[in-house]
Amino acid sequence: MKDIKFDEKGLVPAVIQDADTGEVLMVGYMNEEALNLTLEDEDVWFYSRSRQEMWHKGTTSGNYIKVKEVWKDCDNDTILVKAKPVGPVCHTGNKTCFFQQIR
Repeated sequence: MKDIKFDEKGLVPAVIQDADTGEVLMVGYMNEEALNLTLEDEDVWFYSRSRQEMWHKGTTSGNYIKVKEVWKDCDNDTILVKAKPVGPVCHTGNKTCFFQQIR
C-alpha cells in the first residue's frame, strides 16, 4: 500500500472490471481510506470528487460491486479491481459506464 502513487489530491484512478467477463464496468477514484476499505471489505469504495466524500458504491442504488481481486499497475499509479457487479453499475441503468462508442 505504501508504494501506491496517489496524485496531488490524494487520489488514484481505479478501473473496475467484471471478474467473469473481463468487461470494463467503470472508472472511479480512491483515496487511501477508500483503497483500504476496498482491500478489507467485500464491496468497492470510492472517493467522490464531486461530493468530496467517501462513496460506498451501491448504498443508494443497491447495485453494489463485490470485490474479487485488487491489482496495481507497473507504475503503482492505477488500481484494477476485478469484481462481481450486483445489478447495473452505471447510474444510467446500463451494465457498464462504457456504452457510448465514439469510433
